[in-house]
Amino acid sequence: MKNLQECIAACLRCTVDCEVCATACINLANKEMLACIILCRDCADICALCVKLGARDSKYCEALCKLCAEVCSACAAECEKHAAHHDHCKTCAESCRACAEACA
Repeated sequence: MKNLQECIAACLRCTVDCEVCATACINLANKEMLACIILCRDCADICALCVKLGARDSKYCEALCKLCAEVCSACAAECEKHAAHHDHCKTCAESCRACAEACA
């Protein structure tokens, strides 16, 4: 992790963007979006946990942030598949890529 405050800020943004994307995908009622929904929910949860551990300066924060970067990269790759058709997926993919970079 390069900078804890940058990681926390990126995780906060990513949490929101992933939740928005998951909700929008659920509302599409399209089974082809299931992988996106699942990854967005996982990504939002791990990002939120990174924020908490970072805020309390947990000794486990750095290890969790590495996993967070991995999940964010996976989520970005999935959202990018749908980015041409759904703005929420494009926004989420961009946020996930930024978060992966900040938390790696």
